[in-house]
Amino acid sequence: MLRTLVLLLLLANALFFSWSRGWLDSIAPAHGEREPERLQRQQHPERLQVLNDRDAAALQQRSCLEIGPLRGEEPLKNAQAMLAKAGIASSEWQDQRSDLAGVWAVATIKFPNKEFGQRKEETYHRLKINFEYLSGMPEEMPSMLLSRHPSEKAAEAAVEAMSQRALKGLRVLQLQAPQTVHLLQFPRADGALRGQLAAFNARPCANPPALAASAPAASSPAGPASSSASR
Repeated sequence: MLRTLVLLLLLANALFFSWSRGWLDSIAPAHGEREPERLQRQQHPERLQVLNDRDAAALQQRSCLEIGPLRGEEPLKNAQAMLAKAGIASSEWQDQRSDLAGVWAVATIKFPNKEFGQRKEETYHRLKINFEYLSGMPEEMPSMLLSRHPSEKAAEAAVEAMSQRALKGLRVLQLQAPQTVHLLQFPRADGALRGQLAAFNARPCANPPALAASAPAASSPAGPASSSASR
């Protein structure tokens, strides 16, 4: 009996010695996460650097940055997907949304030739009607713009009024469709977030959150669109 007890004690000591030396780590790790394995699992250790007090304070400073304007829902969805892929949480930004009205114009028909356009110029000069040549819409050029309006109905009323003056060959053109413009604003971006947003061409906020509520709605110059009606 005593011999058996001694043998069991020797076996237990041998097992403990082997375990404490790490020889049985494949079965029962002696120290849990061993340092060599941790080192092997490091990713880009060369990027780590010790910051001095000034650099650490700069990282903690917060400022307002913004991305945009993003015109329409598709650019907004693309930007959201890219931010999520970069690991930037949606709680970091706010969508400052502006709804822009469309722009319609009273325009002449497309000139069939140069002489036709010259006659139109002479007529409008004689009647003291301001005009400008249409640009940015090759399929509708050459033609002239006589006035701009915030709605198609207003432009049609202007065409009707001009027809009372015996002016013919006029139509309504849509220069800009109504659209929604998005501005993604990061009101409290710290140094780390500012570094991430550099890839998105983020810039300082024109209207930080405290001022955004009282700021006027964004506006943009009229851009080309398609013809909505003709006269």
